[in-house]
Amino acid sequence: MNIIKQACGVYETNCYIVKGKNVDVVIDPGYKALDFIKQHCTKLAAILNTHGHYDHVWDNLDVKEYFNCEIYCPSDDIFMLDDNFSKGFKKHSKYAKAVQDKEKLIFDELEFTFHHFAGHTPGCSIIEFENCYFSGDFLFYKSIGRWDFPYSDAKAMINSLNKAKNLKDNFILYPGHGISTNTSDEKLHLDSWIRYINANNS
Repeated sequence: MNIIKQACGVYETNCYIVKGKNVDVVIDPGYKALDFIKQHCTKLAAILNTHGHYDHVWDNLDVKEYFNCEIYCPSDDIFMLDDNFSKGFKKHSKYAKAVQDKEKLIFDELEFTFHHFAGHTPGCSIIEFENCYFSGDFLFYKSIGRWDFPYSDAKAMINSLNKAKNLKDNFILYPGHGISTNTSDEKLHLDSWIRYINANNS
């Protein structure tokens, strides 16, 4: 397998392409990601969203229409595809298929599993693939997603950080922004982030 990354838009949101033998899958097609995807894909099977924020889903509809493939978004974030802070992006929630926690999606030989980690958004998820996680805006290199946006929830973020202690060790983390890291390193910081959120939301 081959994973290709491109940072898109002013927020440099990472768009990932997972290339299989026969089909490809895109994760989080942000602003003007279509051009990047067209350069590297011929048989796109699906679009996967880690969550519903506009910088991660901006080109959902353009990619869907160009490649005639489905969009899959965490069920609790479907509503956000039509309500994204009035940023004026194309509305397309009616085109997305809702994905549940622990649901597996298989496209040819490519298998993905969604894991729900609410807090940054109601449906914020990590997508497992082989020995890696696409962590969206939940976990980054030495950082975590914000919990002060509309629809964010500090208490849910704390619960998710505790849950993240059970992520598989030595898995590569491909975050929604910035450089890659790994679960074993990021687990070392989880308790510190929990204390920080508690201290700033009491």
